[in-house]
Amino acid sequence: MPTLERPALPDLHYSVIDFTDPWADAPYLFLQHGYGRRGQFWYQWVPTLSRRFKVVCPDLRGHGGSGRDFDLGTGFTLEALSDDVIAIADHLGAASFHYCGESIGGLVGLATAGRYPQRIRTLTNVSGPVFISDNAKHAYALGESSWPEAVRRLGPRAWLERTNASTRFPPGTSPEFLRWYTDTVEKTGTDVLAALAQFAIDADARPYLPQIQAPVLSLYPRQGAIANSEQQQALATLVPNIDLQYVSTTYHMIQHIVPEECMALLERHVAAHR
Repeated sequence: MPTLERPALPDLHYSVIDFTDPWADAPYLFLQHGYGRRGQFWYQWVPTLSRRFKVVCPDLRGHGGSGRDFDLGTGFTLEALSDDVIAIADHLGAASFHYCGESIGGLVGLATAGRYPQRIRTLTNVSGPVFISDNAKHAYALGESSWPEAVRRLGPRAWLERTNASTRFPPGTSPEFLRWYTDTVEKTGTDVLAALAQFAIDADARPYLPQIQAPVLSLYPRQGAIANSEQQQALATLVPNIDLQYVSTTYHMIQHIVPEECMALLERHVAAHR
């Protein structure tokens, strides 16, 4: 599990999982996690995709094994996070690569594809917002003055348990999975979770969308509370080559709820644009 060490910038930890045929020149596929998570959360996807791609699972700065030695108030920006993606690609010697990001990882992917259009071969956005809608800000504030304030006042665990039930996962989700999910995200820590929440509130990828050259697949839940119709309209209007698809759940975390459905759509998308 390599770590990219960078003077004056946070170290970036990532995993490369490659079970492709040794003689094949398989492309890289980045799988970028979302809010509070880490590369480990792609465990449902990696066994299948690593037979076809050199799968790269980075930990966002401040998450998992990546460095936290940066100013949390200014270090989470679309520009910084997309530069981190390219830094890992450069470290691997990947001139171009496929990118798939979930939730905030999808938002980062939109900015990366717009800022570095020659580097991204295809982009798959899994339940990722273009910006955070007022409804989502309200939902994640849980009655507090803001989403970051809710994380701080309630504490990460209580905040996660309430929002898991309201927006992320459907009734009947495995209690063991939910316990593992909450335990693992809680380890990211209050300060990082609150700072990333503020980043999400402030971030807006719309200025980058017209510069995207890669074909884009956006996967969304039906009538989702977070990645809602506002997001989809922005993509349909501003992205030159966009395919919007809906999967069979109304909850946000589609990469965990219907992973096989999402992977099949991703593989079809990549195959159509090799």
